[in-house]
Amino acid sequence: MSGSDRVLLGKILAAHGIRGDVLIKTFTGDPMDIGSYGELTDAEGGRPISIKPRRLNAKGGLIAAVQGVSDRNGAEALRGAELWVAREQLPEPDEEEFYYVDLVGLAAVDLAGKRFGRIQSVENYGAGDLLDVLIDETGKSELIPFKTEYVPAVDIEGGQVSIAWPIQFEIAQESDEAGED
Repeated sequence: MSGSDRVLLGKILAAHGIRGDVLIKTFTGDPMDIGSYGELTDAEGGRPISIKPRRLNAKGGLIAAVQGVSDRNGAEALRGAELWVAREQLPEPDEEEFYYVDLVGLAAVDLAGKRFGRIQSVENYGAGDLLDVLIDETGKSELIPFKTEYVPAVDIEGGQVSIAWPIQFEIAQESDEAGED
């Protein structure tokens, strides 16, 4: 278990408009919920940031007001700010749900239970969640789709994630078969 006492809920990407609103990439199930956790803090935990969600943009980003910011210059100064919340302000995740912060640092093991790496982060580039696994043998990073067929078991308390390793992607196999004709 990571033991992290704070959880990252979002990141301010840019200013939006001239009245001090910002565009936020959220990491909450419902982007509008980020405002329901109370006061957030910056990455260092020192600067309090209170936000009021306004609406979602066409790409799913959250447009929000920030308390104390009333113009574009103030909003621009917040670009890149991470929005963290104290862990005790969050509900306990349901069974088969995880806070990504709890996955970071867990051992990556194959289906036989043999360790082959460590989870560095959980990423999402728009097509679904990916586990970024640092492979012990090579020191290189591999992105694994965070789907049941590739990641059948997560054991937070046991400190490991079971991964169908090595990953055999059907698309690559189909492509090879098509080239044999």
